[in-house]
Amino acid sequence: MPAPPETSVRRPEVTLQVTRGVTRLLSNLGWCHVTEMPLRSGRRVDVMALDASGEIAIVEVKSDLADYRADGKWHEYLEFCDRFYFAVAPDFPREFLPHDPHCGLILADHYDAVIFREAEASKLAAARRKALTLKLARTAARRLAALLDAPLMS
Repeated sequence: MPAPPETSVRRPEVTLQVTRGVTRLLSNLGWCHVTEMPLRSGRRVDVMALDASGEIAIVEVKSDLADYRADGKWHEYLEFCDRFYFAVAPDFPREFLPHDPHCGLILADHYDAVIFREAEASKLAAARRKALTLKLARTAARRLAALLDAPLMS
């Protein structure tokens, strides 16, 4: 039996590297972020970020073309953010990604990232923004508390 393609073997490593680059970019832009953020819908987004004005962005990380093609749920994330981005490694075949103005594109590696194509804003309703902002803050606070308490638990 032939070996699986190299991209499938590297998928978790690439996902981690792209996510690291994205979170560094967001931090440098002054955005606060949470990875693996659960939504009310039961889905979990790769990165959710909040800027100083209260704008919410979601970043969906794709490690390779097979990962992108297998994911049909990203459309569901649009109702939970003002801006939506795909984040991929620089060698990802970008021609397969949607050219929708509401889908931005971030190119990232494990050192840094750049917004290659800005996402057009689609403003959230005030009630949804408040609910998401509170959920983001509470999720971040719970994770911080768990990190601070972890040494006492062992």
